[in-house]
Amino acid sequence: MRNDDRPRNYRQDTLLTHVGRNPEANHGVVNPPVYHASTILSKNMAEWEAKRAAPPFSGVRYGLHGTPGTFALEELLAKIEGGYRTMLVSSGLAAVTAPLQALLGAGDHCLMVDSAYGPARNFCDGILKRCGVETTYYDPLIGEGIEKLFRPNTKVLYCESPGSLTFEVQDIPAMAAIAHKYGAKVLMDNTWGTPYLFRSFEHGVDISIHAATKYICGHSDAMLGAIIMNEETFLPVRSAMAQIGHSAAPDDVFFALRGMRTLSVRLERHQKNAMEVARWLQARPEVSRVLYPALPQDPGHQIWKRDFLGACGLFGFVLNPVSKEALHAFIDSLDLFGIGASWGGFESLIQPAAPPRTAQRWQAEGPLVRVHIGLEDPQDLIADLARGLEHLKLREAAQ
Repeated sequence: MRNDDRPRNYRQDTLLTHVGRNPEANHGVVNPPVYHASTILSKNMAEWEAKRAAPPFSGVRYGLHGTPGTFALEELLAKIEGGYRTMLVSSGLAAVTAPLQALLGAGDHCLMVDSAYGPARNFCDGILKRCGVETTYYDPLIGEGIEKLFRPNTKVLYCESPGSLTFEVQDIPAMAAIAHKYGAKVLMDNTWGTPYLFRSFEHGVDISIHAATKYICGHSDAMLGAIIMNEETFLPVRSAMAQIGHSAAPDDVFFALRGMRTLSVRLERHQKNAMEVARWLQARPEVSRVLYPALPQDPGHQIWKRDFLGACGLFGFVLNPVSKEALHAFIDSLDLFGIGASWGGFESLIQPAAPPRTAQRWQAEGPLVRVHIGLEDPQDLIADLARGLEHLKLREAAQ
């Protein structure tokens, strides 16, 4: 967008297309180029000293702290989600652990949602525990009941909505208000919602965490994390991460910046396909229930409808009780669904899931399966799943 006095109250899709681009500074090139850089030269000592005297993290000084490509993506992400500034790191897991490291120390207490991404739990139970930080896991549906778990030393309320694997929708505004009453910061893994579908800062979140590897990059070929912060948390977290040495690879930054330009149209197709497949699964006798907040029958649908602007293509479903062999026969027989971790790319994926829980026991009628619905024709995906369920029944009957 040109630097003039034209009105700038553009809508989200327009911002996705234009923010973070400056063709005039790049010989008319539409996309910001990839900057591979470590050393950044100064013209003279006056410029050297001016850079050192400038506010922290305000310009291109050293490759570790960002290049023009880094800052372009960081600007775009913050603008779309409504945050103050962004920091990019090497992976989604780094985006989870970095703000926890920055905000928690010996003697502090963290409230972590029981449905969180598994490696987030591992970090709390491992490194944070060794550093003297105590973690309490809470029921994702606790809502305003979270207040009884706060202590004088509680510094962080960590949320993930919908929950990893089991897709519970949390009442973020209510919980954030309570956390702020006790002086705690609210961190949320917003990878499912993306900056486009859940504007977390409007709901009381202080730090929004993204595995940009997924929908932001969107093509299963890059590793990246993003931490979007409000003004109060930016400098403490960004300074701590500079001391630790976090950064992001320039090629992955380029892939993410390019992926953001098509984020809205991809998400629209992912949701359309996922709804079609989810409704079909609901009607299958082999399926006990479908875990997808966009479905009207989902327990979290009303909060999802209130707070979110849409849904992505990731959901789960619970089968009726079957043997492990039958479950494997179902998955192994699929042609279009890859068996693999991660999600958010153009392709459909499937994996069995075993949610780790400590606040309460995960109760399900049968095996839990997580699927990512890609950009294929949904009728082909449905036909593939139908064939798979036939294999499941045949294998179960042979037991």
